[in-house]
Amino acid sequence: MAALAAATLPVAVINPRQVRDFAKATGQLAKTDRIDARVLALFGERVRPPVRPLPDDATRALEGVLTRRRQLLEMRTAESNRLAQLVGHGQRPVKQSLKKHIAYLERELAMTDTELGRMIRESPVWREREALLQSVPGIGPVVARTLLGELPELGQLNRRAIAKLVGVAPLNRDSGPWRGRRTIHSGRAPVRAVVYMAALVGSRCNPVIKAFYHRLLAAGKPKKVALIACMRKLLTILNHMLRTGQRWQTPPTLHPSNAR
Repeated sequence: MAALAAATLPVAVINPRQVRDFAKATGQLAKTDRIDARVLALFGERVRPPVRPLPDDATRALEGVLTRRRQLLEMRTAESNRLAQLVGHGQRPVKQSLKKHIAYLERELAMTDTELGRMIRESPVWREREALLQSVPGIGPVVARTLLGELPELGQLNRRAIAKLVGVAPLNRDSGPWRGRRTIHSGRAPVRAVVYMAALVGSRCNPVIKAFYHRLLAAGKPKKVALIACMRKLLTILNHMLRTGQRWQTPPTLHPSNAR
């Protein structure tokens, strides 16, 4: 994608599942490089997917450090699980090896967090956006930095588009008189993971999200459904704040359901 954009060629980034479903819909079940090339060309001609603007160098660098942080966390969790499963004195050499590796991963995580903080401080725009995000109860440094690096569209799209981009928009499954259960899927998993944690914390300490959460529970909604709705509401609030530059207020001066 970066190479094509550098060559001033328009680039559209597509979910592979969409292209594969398109191929099946045209009756093309075989799969080779040559067939894939033809299907991609036909998909581009018929569907006309939107061109994705290339993130600037600073945003790509921030995204890279965030990705590395996730990798370090996953490795630390895996090694900690292995350590917890070891029993007996005969496992001492393996335990020592695991403890050394976990300590190394902890140091790498600390350095990664320091680097993320430095990158944010050196950018006046990011400093302001991070401050706006962290003014919301339940939003901490990790959530704010993940949103900055992996959801640069926040504040530029309407509430429905941003919810769909993250993967928290309920999708209909209706046919004639039959009404199926609304579900969510796809979207940006790393962003959805941190917004989930922010909504979980917000359901306890953020007055707006907490009241919304308990109102849904009182209406008979399952806890998981209510929490997904809180994620969507929180994204709507954050989207409006970044668009307007308005810091968090309790209650907000503009109800998030009115944000477009």
